[in-house]
Amino acid sequence: MKTLKIIKIGGNIINNEVLLNEFLDDFATLETPKLLVHGGGKSASELSLKMGVEPKMVNGRRITDEETLEIITMVYGGKINKNIVAQLQARNANSVGFSGADGNTIVALKRPVKDIDYGFAGDVVNINTETISVLLANNIAPVFCAITHNQKGQLLNTNADTIASELAVALSKEYKVALYYCFEKNGVLSNIEDDNSVIEYINNQKFEQLKNEGIINDGMLPKIHNCLQSIQKGVSTVHIGNNKMPFEPHIKCTTFQQ
Repeated sequence: MKTLKIIKIGGNIINNEVLLNEFLDDFATLETPKLLVHGGGKSASELSLKMGVEPKMVNGRRITDEETLEIITMVYGGKINKNIVAQLQARNANSVGFSGADGNTIVALKRPVKDIDYGFAGDVVNINTETISVLLANNIAPVFCAITHNQKGQLLNTNADTIASELAVALSKEYKVALYYCFEKNGVLSNIEDDNSVIEYINNQKFEQLKNEGIINDGMLPKIHNCLQSIQKGVSTVHIGNNKMPFEPHIKCTTFQQ
């Protein structure tokens, strides 16, 4: 079974031209099958403010009203996604940009209102791997943004970490999947002020301990949850670390275990 590397990047790389170029240089040279997932929340928030729309976040997740959905569609599905694809083509790395609506790849349902109304936020209900598998088999890298659809014409905002996790689980039936979350730190830190205080291994028990101690909180909670869920559902390896982590195995990062 071939190894497939699924890598998720966020605003810390996307908004930093030097880091983005370094990352895309590395990604383009990967010889194994590869798939990229990107967020872009920082860019979306900046454009929202320029347009007079105040971004609203709860528990690390964005409240997506109609105006916000229009903005993230422009930013995620347009500017960021197409720029990344163009930059990869310039590096002779053939790639195709996707939202969940393209190829009917990621179907989601609007999140039901419980304690919080997240608006047009989508929870993934199905991944269709047929188109993705054809591309991977032909050395073409899919590049997914954080937008899904409900098969009734409605686009939905879906957490990019969740998309990466769901794709990894679905594709683990065909590949040995290594899932990487790249962000601004070297991993999950025991001391947020010390970049070298990387917690090298986390399982469910350790997660509960770190959460109770307040070391893991806010926006990191859904990220860690996605990592642990992925391992439990068949993904071979899951890691959190910096933008060099997927390409240099010796770099210290956080690895998730059963």
